[in-house]
Amino acid sequence: MRTPHALLAASVAAVALAATVAAPGRAAGADAVPPPGAYYVQSAVTGLNASDRGGAVEQHRPRGDEDRQQWRLRVQGSSHLLENTDAPGSCLGRTADRARTVPCGSADAPWTVTPVGDGRFTLAAPGTDRRLAVAPKPAGAVHPAPLSVGAAPDDLAAWYLTPVVPVTSPMPPPDRRTLDQVTFLTSHNAYANGVDGGFAPPFVNLFPNQTRGIERQLADGVRGFMLDIHQTPDGAILCHNSCTLVSRPVALWVDLQRIVDFLRSHPDQFVTVFLEDYVDQEVLRAELARVDGLQDVLYRPDRTGVRQNGWPTMAELAAAGHRLLIFTDRTRASDAAGGVTRDTFGVMYQREWTVENHWSMGPGVGASDWSCYSRWYDAGTTLPLTRTEPGFRPLFVMNHFRDVPLASTVGTDNAKLADRARRFCEPAARKKPTYLAVDRYDLGDPAAAVAALNTYTYP
Repeated sequence: MRTPHALLAASVAAVALAATVAAPGRAAGADAVPPPGAYYVQSAVTGLNASDRGGAVEQHRPRGDEDRQQWRLRVQGSSHLLENTDAPGSCLGRTADRARTVPCGSADAPWTVTPVGDGRFTLAAPGTDRRLAVAPKPAGAVHPAPLSVGAAPDDLAAWYLTPVVPVTSPMPPPDRRTLDQVTFLTSHNAYANGVDGGFAPPFVNLFPNQTRGIERQLADGVRGFMLDIHQTPDGAILCHNSCTLVSRPVALWVDLQRIVDFLRSHPDQFVTVFLEDYVDQEVLRAELARVDGLQDVLYRPDRTGVRQNGWPTMAELAAAGHRLLIFTDRTRASDAAGGVTRDTFGVMYQREWTVENHWSMGPGVGASDWSCYSRWYDAGTTLPLTRTEPGFRPLFVMNHFRDVPLASTVGTDNAKLADRARRFCEPAARKKPTYLAVDRYDLGDPAAAVAALNTYTYP
């Protein structure tokens, strides 16, 4: 249970964060150029930000107020300027076919900003069709960092102007808030706790990601659980990297039964399970079949029109009994060859329903990397954090942990969770985190960050 001190800290953090993120003025309409102010110039295809790098303008991983990525939009006649907030007088401009920073008084500084729908814009040299663009993606690589100016396909020339300080709104009443408006405390490697059983070979067992069992995590308010499952002769077993030499390993169905039993006794609660999934489809199906009452609480967004109508309210989910959502990190394509896709028995493909940032902030000690960029952006995949579809906004999984969970470092990192969410990850994804995933949720009071995020909605 939360102590009175922790509850007071959560309330103070909530008020402070709400006061910080609220900004005067109004949100720009979808078909209007935003009002003057500070923005990130964010590629619609990669989700990366335009950044000044010694005069060259490149797309870099979103880094909040670091890395010269913030630009002040202002009107100049019928055009607009984008002045770098770290270098007054220096504007995002162009030299020949390259994006460069140039003096704001230069003829190469103004842009014609044109809405192209869905909150996206093109930036063109006035009177021309030469537009700021991401370079095409070479085979077997990611899009190059340098930005170009010229004739470009529409998708590569589409940009979000994402406010540095967004205009937020108060959270709706509990009976009206939708799933994508709520933020849930999520435990990374929830099974790796050393309480419920073994989770790794002896040396790795010395570094548990959590120190409380699943039932205690549920009682403490954890509502998202990241679980690694590996295939053994005993079925789907919870282990880190490998089940070899693990003593007292726990089966997936055991922890799922704990969660289902909790939901039975708490009919107003909602839980999400994320599977790092190394088992065959039929093994997973058999494991789920062992969980008594699972089908009574399982939530199937693929059968309830979410993609057409948006996410339901939490009240609607509770009334329908849809209170357990299970994701796999497998892809539909990887399962199709086997003839059975996991969503046929209720396990959703995470990449179809969520976006997620990269999983690590760095090693267990030393400086951390707060940049917030897609876990699924590489040579083979381009799924930016900003991904949306008409009428549908993916849920946002925000990872906030390092390679190794050292207690002293984790406590410091978790105390900074709300700050990273607000300044780095929300603008990077253009949405509020649905899941805040941390190691050692008992350190640094990440529940206070969850409470703060649950005071407002992101536009």
